[in-house]
Amino acid sequence: MLADSNILIYATKPEHTELRQWLIEKLPKVSVISKVEILGYHKLHVAEKVALTELLGTLELIYLTPSSYEIAIQLRQQRKLTLGDALIAATCLELGYTLATRNTLDFTWIEELKVINPLEAH
Repeated sequence: MLADSNILIYATKPEHTELRQWLIEKLPKVSVISKVEILGYHKLHVAEKVALTELLGTLELIYLTPSSYEIAIQLRQQRKLTLGDALIAATCLELGYTLATRNTLDFTWIEELKVINPLEAH
């Protein structure tokens, strides 16, 4: 399973204790793209950066491969999709991972991609 950027961001919010528990139980992997998206946010406060860096440090980081790039290109040729979403979805498709995201609707058109919203499960 691969956790999307938004899942990690929500997990650092005080009101999402059940999501943090879900992360501890499932230990999803995270794309290097999510790390760039999260820590590269220009309005990130110091406390948020510390919490997110700590969380990222507990999860296995997945790097892109040449196949990921090719799959992302194919996805973007089919429909409007952000570069980050295309690369994360491509990584899941290549490795057979389920994508854990709050934005499930962004990915429903990708038939081969398994998507769950851990926030709905709680």
